[in-house]
This record gives sequence, structure tokens and C-alpha cells, in this order.
Amino acid sequence: QVQLVESGGGLVQAGGSLRLSCAASGGTFILYAMYWFRQAPGKEREFVTAVRWPTNTYYADSVKGRFTISRDNAKNTVYLQMTSLKPEDTAVYFCAAKLGGTEYDRDGMDYWGKGTLVTVSS
Repeated sequence: QVQLVESGGGLVQAGGSLRLSCAASGGTFILYAMYWFRQAPGKEREFVTAVRWPTNTYYADSVKGRFTISRDNAKNTVYLQMTSLKPEDTAVYFCAAKLGGTEYDRDGMDYWGKGTLVTVSS
């Protein structure tokens, strides 16, 4: 059983930056593709970005060039560096893991974290 715990959310002004972390435990981290999804108030959850070992990544068009995903296999942690934040980035951000997944997968996640709230003020 893999457990995922997100952290790093908070309130930031538009144009600012924030780094989210997702710490994984209970599994062989390197075997999992890791994902970030987000869910804004009143909207469906949407894909943000993914990373598969070693460095395969993929980004939603809405965050491309502003967000960067990375993973530290030694720390069993995946990060989401967010820059040039916009009010429309306001959402609960969820970390997910999929055993043997690819950076193109959007469903079939094996594990989810509980999320961390990011609020971007205008």
C-alpha cells in the first residue's frame, strides 16, 4: 500500500511562485509514474502534469512553460514547481501514482493523496 502526502499549498499573489511536494511511502517509488491533478471549485478534476522515470514528463497546455515536475527517487518525493501563477490556477492539487504508468496516462491511478489547496489572489 502506497501512501501519498502532499504539502506546500497556500495563498500566493498572481505572478508568484509555489512549490508543492508529494512524499510517497510504502512502495518501490521508482516503479511508479507520478502525476499531479487539480480540482478547482465547481469543476472536475483535471490533469496537470506527469513524470515517469527517468525524466519523461508531460504537461497540460494550461501550465506548460510555467510549471515544472520533478522527482527525487532517493527521497521518494515528487515536486511541482509553479511559477507565474494565475487566479485560474486556484485549486486543490492532488498527487497520484500509477504502477508502470506512462506520462500520457490520465486514468487508472493506483493511489491518490488527499490534496493540498493552492489559492492565487488577483
